[in-house]
Amino acid sequence: MKGVDTILFDWDGTLIDTAPYSFEAFQRTLLDLGITVEIERYEKVYSPNWYSMYQALELPENQWQIADDLWLHHYANVSAPLVQDGRYTLDELRSRGYCLGIVTSGTQSRVRREIDGFGLADIFEAVVCNEDVVNKKPHPEGLARAMSQMGKLSDACCYVGDSPDDIKMGKSANVRTIGILSGYPQSRNLAALKPDLCFESLVQLLAHYPAL
Repeated sequence: MKGVDTILFDWDGTLIDTAPYSFEAFQRTLLDLGITVEIERYEKVYSPNWYSMYQALELPENQWQIADDLWLHHYANVSAPLVQDGRYTLDELRSRGYCLGIVTSGTQSRVRREIDGFGLADIFEAVVCNEDVVNKKPHPEGLARAMSQMGKLSDACCYVGDSPDDIKMGKSANVRTIGILSGYPQSRNLAALKPDLCFESLVQLLAHYPAL
């Protein structure tokens, strides 16, 4: 895309295929707290902002941090893979001269552990996680923070995500938006948000971002 030299990514569902593992950990977490969540209900209330989900499932706010800690406990032994051609796509974009970053609702300790585990620490110039912002998706604070860290203006950036909240956040931050379909429930609603581009797989980015 003309003018773009910086590509910011969501993490879960966009770069790493966590959808089935995330649901299982979420289901076990809520069951520990006395709430049964079947897949149909999970899909109905799903949001990248888990506090919205806790609220929709009527989990008392004083248990939200407990739920976060339980989810990390249940997810601890998971080894979710990168999405198909994920590493190749990131390496290729870097070789073409693009600056790359992460803006995610994921917990910092977990996301950074996964990034390190995939050997991606040197790929990203900024990693903004849940603890780094006050206002959660779709508020643009996370993107604004990443752009500030990278010294970039919005017209040079795009945001790649797999949920409607990702697209809303990108639009609110005045960056170009790209939807990537994933296994998460709300991904099927991406087109309704009218992102600038929408792809079935991450590797399709390469056809739109030639060498700078």
